[in-house]
Amino acid sequence: MKQIKAIVRPHVFSRVVHALHELPHFPGLTVIDVLGQGRGRGQGGEFVLTEESLFFHRNKLIEMIAPDDLAEQIVELIQKNAHTAAHGDGVIVVTDITQSIRIRTGEQADAAL
Repeated sequence: MKQIKAIVRPHVFSRVVHALHELPHFPGLTVIDVLGQGRGRGQGGEFVLTEESLFFHRNKLIEMIAPDDLAEQIVELIQKNAHTAAHGDGVIVVTDITQSIRIRTGEQADAAL
């Protein structure tokens, strides 16, 4: 199992979710409104604190847990639908899950998804 976290811009969020719903075995997701700031510098540059850089950008954090065989497809789908080619498009992080348990039924591993 994999945990997939993606930080995306708010204006592409609905496009990403619609694409995820097209998956035959959509695993479900959790969405959190987040505030954040990127590295704040371009190639060869450095971050300089200014009055404008004190403000954080509003984004959406999408979290989901998926079976190994579906994770790569989900990542590709998110990347394709969140891409605008502009700085600040976001990031996708994938980590391994060692255990999962459905609270209501006690099911474990992939059956808990």
